[in-house]
Amino acid sequence: MEQLTYVIVGSGYRAQYYGRIAARFPAYFRACFLCRSEEKARSMFLQTGVPGTTSVESVLAMKPAFAVIAVNKESVADVAEEWIGRGLPVLLETPAGDTREQLTKLWELEQQSAKIAVCEQYHRYPILRAGIEAIEAGLIGEPRTAYLSLAHDYHAASLLRRVLKTAGEHYTMTGIALSSPVVRTDSRYEAFYDGLATQEERDVVQILFDSGKHAVYDFAGVQYRTFIRARHLIVRGEKGEWSDTILSYVNEDNEPARKYLMPELPAAYRMFDTQDLKDLRKAYRPELSMETMQDEFAIATILHDMRAFVAGGPAPYSLKEGLEDALFYLTLKEAAGMPFVAVREPDMPWH
Repeated sequence: MEQLTYVIVGSGYRAQYYGRIAARFPAYFRACFLCRSEEKARSMFLQTGVPGTTSVESVLAMKPAFAVIAVNKESVADVAEEWIGRGLPVLLETPAGDTREQLTKLWELEQQSAKIAVCEQYHRYPILRAGIEAIEAGLIGEPRTAYLSLAHDYHAASLLRRVLKTAGEHYTMTGIALSSPVVRTDSRYEAFYDGLATQEERDVVQILFDSGKHAVYDFAGVQYRTFIRARHLIVRGEKGEWSDTILSYVNEDNEPARKYLMPELPAAYRMFDTQDLKDLRKAYRPELSMETMQDEFAIATILHDMRAFVAGGPAPYSLKEGLEDALFYLTLKEAAGMPFVAVREPDMPWH
């Protein structure tokens, strides 16, 4: 299979994922960072092994198949428009936009024939894929309620749509923003042992879908990097319940049954397996753990599927879904900022 070439526009923490994936799987991917400074370009090379440049002409000379837009969320829509103007399909880091105006702009660009996909990867995590497949197989019956304390904002929107089967449904939110101290134990770059507390900023929001299905979103950013706050996902139907890594249900004879969910790699993506993932699949843990290795695997599968998208096939994750996720995030923040006031999802051009 010929290498798939892409340019990574950005040099932040998330942009590095796309570089590491290209460096780890050179038989499948070839990439280059486009950075604002030579210093950033050198830093990206040192951290990922993928070269960087400040020259648009240089990256275009590589004939990239698409551009990954991995800049801050306030700039994603504008930078995407620039690269669409250069004739390239784009893969947007999440969220697709930070305002309703930006989301509308992206929708209009797609209506004008721009090729836009979104890199929403959480449902492709091996451990979450196993639970979603169990729901799709009907093991818990029709999913009715969910409790999600696993991922923030737009990622939560994507997961809730899948586990509750509420694609296309409108919703009303009621919530509150809470703040309380929690001892810091870990961060993106280092662990802490000083016993100092930081503030845990938590949004707790109820979501009522028009079908009557219901979800509770309960999340604080500290949950991504701490040893003293777990992450949970519970989905309930009339025949059973998915709780973190355990599936409890009644079988065809109406007898209670239990299944332990293990991370699964779809056959189409097993070329992205690693020793870390193999070690993970050998171990059983009762709580959900969303390791970087699962994140990189999920993103690699999206990059792989971009090959078909640029050739005229479906997007690995459509712009419409990405816009819905971002709108959910904006509505959620509005609801959390107005305690116990019902906030209705606004009508948007793609509805």
